[in-house]
Amino acid sequence: MENTSVSLSAQQMEKHYGGVVALSDAHLDVESGQVMALIGANGSGKSTLCKIITGVVEPDRGRLSLDGERMTFPSPQVAKDQGIAAVYQELSLIPDMTVAENIWLTHEPLTGGVLVDSKRVQEETRELLDLFSGTYSGKLEPGVPVSTLSPDERQIVEILKALSLNPRLMILDEATASLDAQQVDRLFNLIADWKEAGKAIIFVSHRMEEIMRIADCVSVLRNGETVGTSPIEETDEDELVEMMVGATQAVPRVEEAPKKLSEARTRLKVENLETRVLKGVDLEVRDGELLGIGGLQGQGQSDLLLAAFGVIPFCGRMTLAGQEVHFTHPRQAMRHRLALVPGDRAAEGLLMRRSILENLQLPSWMKYGFPLNVEKAREDANRVADTLNLVMAGLSAPVRSLSGGNAQKVVLGKWLLRDPNLLLLNDPTKGVDVGTKQEFYNLLNELRQEGTAIVLYSTDDQELLGLCDRVLVLQDGQITAELSGETLTHAELVKASLGSSQGNDV
Repeated sequence: MENTSVSLSAQQMEKHYGGVVALSDAHLDVESGQVMALIGANGSGKSTLCKIITGVVEPDRGRLSLDGERMTFPSPQVAKDQGIAAVYQELSLIPDMTVAENIWLTHEPLTGGVLVDSKRVQEETRELLDLFSGTYSGKLEPGVPVSTLSPDERQIVEILKALSLNPRLMILDEATASLDAQQVDRLFNLIADWKEAGKAIIFVSHRMEEIMRIADCVSVLRNGETVGTSPIEETDEDELVEMMVGATQAVPRVEEAPKKLSEARTRLKVENLETRVLKGVDLEVRDGELLGIGGLQGQGQSDLLLAAFGVIPFCGRMTLAGQEVHFTHPRQAMRHRLALVPGDRAAEGLLMRRSILENLQLPSWMKYGFPLNVEKAREDANRVADTLNLVMAGLSAPVRSLSGGNAQKVVLGKWLLRDPNLLLLNDPTKGVDVGTKQEFYNLLNELRQEGTAIVLYSTDDQELLGLCDRVLVLQDGQITAELSGETLTHAELVKASLGSSQGNDV
């Protein structure tokens, strides 16, 4: 058997993105025949550390050693040349290319050292697909375009793409997120084979059951810092959660709801909501309530908000103030006074080259008549800009001239101009400074006092704990816990997010 022995050590890793600290003092060691689990709450730095090890991200500081020799990986290709491969939840596949083309891209078997050996490509692709035989539909073939595959089948292709490199070190970063139970079992059998062959595996998962089942050791990240490493048999779920949570942090409290929520009108009720990600979600939110949606990233939180706003198709029943609706386009949702504030302002919220005025009035120009009453539109825009304390040169300035926090205020402001009675917030404070966040929190409180129903998805656990009346935790497209009152704590939120057996199940 080919020698795959490997020892990797990452020490004192630091990485900053502007004022955001992704890693401050992270370290990780993994050796041949070992599965090292890497865990942490949202934003703890897990993916950043993995991307440093694979050459995708360059650290600001730190020492990386491979087989006892200090190394730098300035590109993913250099890491691959050293036998390091990774499988990420964010797939790197090219949809218009076939399964085989994706798996062998940039390292195709050649004949005569020049031409692609098509016969060998097909044969070796089938050998790789056979590793997951019986766990996927028959359409997963070498010549099938990736665009026609289901999410679990694409994830299998992503795993096989990394395996085709015959790596010494395999990083699985949330690689099980899209797989069903049978496929996870097959992957774990493969991991056992890889261990026996001497490969090292770094395993990142949001499922505590998987961590306890497959890992030899576990390393915990909190706020970009490694806070503990232990053999798996010497720890348990409660101890790991305690390390992930740490000391209680200050929570941005807001005022209580204006009246007993049980007496308020149900603004939105969703029953058995299904999308490609969601698997039968039920929830309701009342006027004046701030309902939080939590859980680790990619569990269906955004799908829930996008479906409610008519952006993506869904099955299930949805009622607004007792009236059954089924939106197939955002325009329909807007007519019912719904508003959706995205977190990715550049891609989803703003026209960066247009003026602040144009962006604020983007959903509302129709109400200013024809010919357009620009002065009235400017007056209304100025009013909402004052409400939001928008720091700008003027409404005619391009929105790209604003700071990140002020640009996000414009995203919110354009919907406030429509006086929504249901506000859907999709991680709206991501990348926003502390001062702007506090202004945002104060505004949410004012809206609640006025009776606006608010559904907030946030990757910031402390934000959910401080702002929300209740938090629903999503895992694998299902609500696994409802936290409120005494159960609305960081420890309970982390437990529910990881699917801990000690969590507060619904």
